[in-house]
Amino acid sequence: MVSRPKSPSDVELLRFLAREEPFALALRAFPGLNRERLSKALERAADALREPSSPPLPPPVPAKVRVYSDGAARGNPGHSGAGAVLVEPSGQVLDRVGKYLGVKTNNYAEYMGLLLGLRRARALGVSEVEVFADSELMIRQLGGRYQVKSTTLKPLYDEAVRLLNDFSRVKLVHVPREMNRAADEMSNRAIDERL
Repeated sequence: MVSRPKSPSDVELLRFLAREEPFALALRAFPGLNRERLSKALERAADALREPSSPPLPPPVPAKVRVYSDGAARGNPGHSGAGAVLVEPSGQVLDRVGKYLGVKTNNYAEYMGLLLGLRRARALGVSEVEVFADSELMIRQLGGRYQVKSTTLKPLYDEAVRLLNDFSRVKLVHVPREMNRAADEMSNRAIDERL
C-alpha cells in the first residue's frame, strides 16, 4: 500500500508561499509592488482562512539562535542588499530577512545584514546569539581587534554593539563564504527583488 503525502491546508499553503516564494513574475507584472507587501497580503489571506475557534499557539522561542548574516554589493559601491538567516541550535530555520539598500559599499551591506538579524532575534525574544559572518573586517571590528575608521560604518558599528549588548551571551564567528550561503542568498535576493 502506497501512502500519499499529506495535502497542505490552504492556510499552510499560503504561509509557505509568503515565506518561500520569490514572486518574480508578480513583482514584474505590478510595478511598485514589493515582496514584503505581497507576503503580508498572503499572510492576511491565511489569517482570514484560519478557524476563529482554534487560534494557533505561537511556536516557542529558543533561548539561543545562530544568526548568519551577509551583505552583497554589485560594484563597490553598487546596488546592494543585506540578508540574515536565524537558525535554531537544532538546525531548523526560524526566519529569513533581507533588505535592498540602494547604492552602498559591500562593508555597509555586511553591517546591515548583521543589524537585520540582530533586530529580528531581539524581536523574537532570544537571549543568546551566535553570529556567523564571512566579513572578517566586521567580525574583527566587533571583537575589538580592528578599529572602525570609516565615518559611514561607525554608526552601524555603534548600533551593532548596542544590540549585541542586549543579549545575555554573544559569540562572534568568522566563517568562510561557503558556510554562509543562506545569508548570501538572502542578500542577493534583496537586490534582485528589491525587498
